Amino acid sequence: MASVGLLFVGAVLFINGVMLLGWIDARSAAPMNFFVGALQIITPVYLIFTANGDTDVILAASGLFLFSFTYLYVAVNLTFDLDGTGLGYFCLFVAITALVFSALNFTRFDDPAFGVIWLYWAFLWTLFFLLLGRKREGIGRYTGAVCAIQGWVTGWIPALLLLTGVYAQVSTVLTIALPIFGVVVFAALVPWARRQHTPATPAPTADPAVV
Repeated sequence: MASVGLLFVGAVLFINGVMLLGWIDARSAAPMNFFVGALQIITPVYLIFTANGDTDVILAASGLFLFSFTYLYVAVNLTFDLDGTGLGYFCLFVAITALVFSALNFTRFDDPAFGVIWLYWAFLWTLFFLLLGRKREGIGRYTGAVCAIQGWVTGWIPALLLLTGVYAQVSTVLTIALPIFGVVVFAALVPWARRQHTPATPAPTADPAVV
């Protein structure tokens, strides 16, 4: 069930990323945030109630609430046009907690691939904090690009690998490939994001007084 939720986490991250890039109207992203936020409430609740006291299952499921509350918070902010500062500081809380879950995946859960994915999320939620909580509007384009890419890399791809039963076979490859991909791509996005789009200069037209 968590794998299904992860698939749609990929969708909402992609939608939110293209929203930050200005490709879609902000309020049009609200429904997907409501949908996925609700799904990510139902999923951990189900996992916790069916865990039969397994502390590892409960611990892993608890991390899903970090994302459900983020998406619901985003949805409410977009719907009612609220200030994003509170959401930004909640994202700081998520980013710090994501580092803890990353460490747990490297150690307690013995899943280093998801340890790396949690580092991806810690980085992204730190960007959300800077953008919304600290009002660093200059990183909006960069954050949008990172968010959209992470929708595929941390949501869609691992979810499909889990749903098709091949995740265990490629987890070692992911553990090596994901850090390399993240460093190269997210570093390359910095100069791209800094470039400002300037309108094309209109072609000169003849002065009717001269003609």
